[in-house]
Amino acid sequence: MLLFDTIFDMQGQSEKYRSQGRKIGFVPTMGFLHEGHLSLMRIAKEKCDELVVSIFVNPSQFAPNEDFSSYPRNFQRDIQLLEEVGATALFMPTQEMMYPKGYKTWVHVEKLDTKLCGISRPHLFQGVTTVVNKLFNIVRPHIALFGQKDAQQAIIIKKMVVDLNMNIEIVIGQLIRETDGLAMSSRNSYLSEEERRDAVVLYQALQLGKRRLMEAGMGKTKILSEIRQLIEAKPTTRVDYIEMHSAKNLAEIGEHPQGDILIALAVFVGNTRLIDNITVSI
Repeated sequence: MLLFDTIFDMQGQSEKYRSQGRKIGFVPTMGFLHEGHLSLMRIAKEKCDELVVSIFVNPSQFAPNEDFSSYPRNFQRDIQLLEEVGATALFMPTQEMMYPKGYKTWVHVEKLDTKLCGISRPHLFQGVTTVVNKLFNIVRPHIALFGQKDAQQAIIIKKMVVDLNMNIEIVIGQLIRETDGLAMSSRNSYLSEEERRDAVVLYQALQLGKRRLMEAGMGKTKILSEIRQLIEAKPTTRVDYIEMHSAKNLAEIGEHPQGDILIALAVFVGNTRLIDNITVSI
């Protein structure tokens, strides 16, 4: 596996791949890799000739009071996992390289970023779309892969790619869970034993929502209320949001939804904010 820590060298390698007719698959990450990341990389290996991965803890998507400095990092373990999965190249830029002194340019996808996580974290998606745009320009992938756990992010990135005429195929990999249902996340490492036990309620709540949606007659308001009650019964949990939207474009839905419905939630378990979602077709 090749390791690049400068934009110039990564761009040069990508140009080399392209000149050789090699198809580039790209998985951008913030490191501290888990099976959710690795599952995306395996898809890229199947679809592409070259697998490029980036590790960059992106400061522009963290607010000053959030966990940028404490975000889990284990680069040596990450490199070992990337070698095992068969990555071709790893791009690990510095903060100063990605956002040099005098940096002023930001990418903003309107409206989609003002719902769900965009309410309590209004800075988040501008940081995400900007860094993803920059990484796309550096790596120049044919295919880029993202996880369904970050459902809102996936929808926003798809919209950005369409609106900015990027010739990149966006592939969304399925949400990967622990055996007890908890969505895999680097932030799960923050949880205490009690919090880890309570965190399973997020998946249980989504399953409850799915069952209720499939039952005739129960409306959205009642379903969301039941989900909230189940989560708040745990001693360590505090709900940020629980919502239903169109799974295609986050459009608002009526009291009795039809079609592909996204149930999405963000919950603080202790001090750790976790997100999860499920798509239900009715």
